[in-house]
Amino acid sequence: MPSNDSGAPHVAGPAGPDQATGVPQAPAPPGVVNGHNGDAHAAAAPDGTDTPDGTGALDETDTADAAEPYLPPATQPIRAVVWLIHLIAPLLGLWLLLANPHINIEWHHNPSHFYLIVGVAAVNFALGALISEASARRSDARLLLVSLVFISSAGFFLLHGLTTPTFFLPVRTVGFDLAQPIGLTVAAVFAFVSALPMSDRIAQAVLRNQRWLRGGLFTLLTIWGLASLVPGLTMLSDPVRPGGASLGWWSLLGLVLYVGAAALLFRHHRQRPSPMLISLITAYALLAEAMYAGADQVAWLLSWWEWHLLLTLAFLFVAYSAYIQFRREGSTVGLFDSIALSATVRRLQAQYDQALEEVVGHLRRGTRSDVPVAARLAGKFRLTAGQVEVLDRAATALANERELSERLGALVDIGARARVGLPEEELLGDALERVRQAYGDVRVGVVHNGLLHSGRPTLRRPYELEALKLGEPLRENGLIAHPLTVKGNLAGVLEVPIGTTEQDEALAATLASQLSIALENARLYNELEKLFRQYMSPDVAQSLLADPDQAALGGSLIRLTALFADLQGFTTFSERVAPGDIVEMLNRYHTAAVPCILRNGGTIVQFVGDALLALFNAPARQHDHELAAARAALEMQQAAALVSEQVAREQAEGRLPDVKWPRFRVGINTGLALVGNIGSPELRGFNAMGDAVNVAARLESIAEPGTVVIGASTYEALPGAEVTSLGDLSLKGKEQPVRAYVLHGLSNGGPKE
Repeated sequence: MPSNDSGAPHVAGPAGPDQATGVPQAPAPPGVVNGHNGDAHAAAAPDGTDTPDGTGALDETDTADAAEPYLPPATQPIRAVVWLIHLIAPLLGLWLLLANPHINIEWHHNPSHFYLIVGVAAVNFALGALISEASARRSDARLLLVSLVFISSAGFFLLHGLTTPTFFLPVRTVGFDLAQPIGLTVAAVFAFVSALPMSDRIAQAVLRNQRWLRGGLFTLLTIWGLASLVPGLTMLSDPVRPGGASLGWWSLLGLVLYVGAAALLFRHHRQRPSPMLISLITAYALLAEAMYAGADQVAWLLSWWEWHLLLTLAFLFVAYSAYIQFRREGSTVGLFDSIALSATVRRLQAQYDQALEEVVGHLRRGTRSDVPVAARLAGKFRLTAGQVEVLDRAATALANERELSERLGALVDIGARARVGLPEEELLGDALERVRQAYGDVRVGVVHNGLLHSGRPTLRRPYELEALKLGEPLRENGLIAHPLTVKGNLAGVLEVPIGTTEQDEALAATLASQLSIALENARLYNELEKLFRQYMSPDVAQSLLADPDQAALGGSLIRLTALFADLQGFTTFSERVAPGDIVEMLNRYHTAAVPCILRNGGTIVQFVGDALLALFNAPARQHDHELAAARAALEMQQAAALVSEQVAREQAEGRLPDVKWPRFRVGINTGLALVGNIGSPELRGFNAMGDAVNVAARLESIAEPGTVVIGASTYEALPGAEVTSLGDLSLKGKEQPVRAYVLHGLSNGGPKE
């Protein structure tokens, strides 16, 4: 399917005459390219493209109205009027001459005709050569065909000039009369074909056959030249009959082709405005008028001279636009890119994107040179001087924007890293690694005992630290040092390279403030965590640190497993030993027992003398809390047995009093309980209440030392557990008997399905 090709405008340059109309124009405001509002990225494109999708081409489904360019209301009518004057004035002049024969006088001056036509041919050859070079450079089929428009017209114009009477041939010949209309008709064919939408397949076919196209054209010109310049060889060198020779109304074929080409190019122009396209459209329109004006005119009359003037104006119009654009761009590279196919435009946009990224990369890496980076890349990407200037500005703006975005992103990440439980060293290490990606060589020093550690030696001077304590940043050796504070006191120093934009200093100060907050939070959380973990279970402490609202009075009904444990014989032991021995005994047993509970996900909510209460499935949820409690209880008894063995050895060695130590007994039960914070607004504690907890306490009280007794609800969740049934027991406070079991082991570690 053919693609919808559209030309691409060039970047607006300094103030100057409009390339299509010659009307002086004001400089384009910042961010506006040929009437389009665009960002720096679009404005700097080497081919001047400024498409909605950044590709330089519109889809086939896009209509001209949808892609109609924006033009200021005060400018659009002026351009339209001036353009119409260019087209109407010649026809008006022709009408005046034909309507008033007395002023349509004859002016027969061979030298004027010769130099005029040869001059126009020279201009056409120059334009054709430039466009041909552009087509080879861009590998573009449309540019190739447009170049053939100018080369074919230039060749026939030259032959028309060479056959001017009295120069090489003594009389006016048939070849003299037919050279121009034939040349314009051949050029019209190339013009119309070049304006048609072209798929990639067709474009590649045209490029593959460009030698045949050029060779065929030059063969035709050679044959025509020999036929018209060698006397007696063909009828073209014969003297013309009275009334002259012409194509007659066959000239309308060229007229229709030029009008069609102009209409197709105007459609492209509406989709993608371009001064060079306007110039080419105007030239085709004038050539169509020339075909009409020269259809049947008497030689050497003023009306005959007028269509020569139309030819001259048509091609000089394009030449003048190219000259103006050359002055703006400073190079012939890219003069005709706006005429190219959409595929070429997309390729150029991709090259520009690559150039822009390379320039941004150099700027971000801090590459230093007296020559702008964009200028050093100009040869690689074939950029003009104007494009280099715009590219350099665009790359600088884009590099600054990306740097700003990365630094803002670093600030966000620093805030995210200041979370519960992150140690100060890890926080600073992670923050420093992240910040260096955005800010460069950043260093952080921490103050300990009034001295700065890990910072630069030059900032360890006393007066510098005193200045930082006052909250004032210091600048030295390309770095700016900001104080890091915790509760208003100097806690560290942040050293950041001095930036190049206005936002850099503010961002560095914000970074220092963010790091100060993160450091203060880390230290506060560390203090709270140490305090909480020493007096409550880690799960409860972590929950309160993350969400203080969980400390509110109240609770919820939860199915849980309660584990009660105490030391049987504690009272007798306490009567026979010193208080210090009691504390040592409790600490040794609890040191062995507590890890067993925590390792299995339990939460210890109470220490009452020699007893403790642990909950499973509260506050942290566990899908197998019965199994976790049973494991914890068995591990506790194993750990307590090891303590007893060690105590026995120490008593035998005389290091401990020879008094029998108490032993753990454990009771476990599963059921519903009210779990939450109990107490008053001034003092509260996390606990669980309910029949399930009371039964666990009663089971623990009947357990033998060194054993674990579980209730029926817990046993049902432990398939394959090794137990001894105690039958139905009458427990204190319970009207109904409670079935209980002594737990010996867990042969099946999984929970009951």
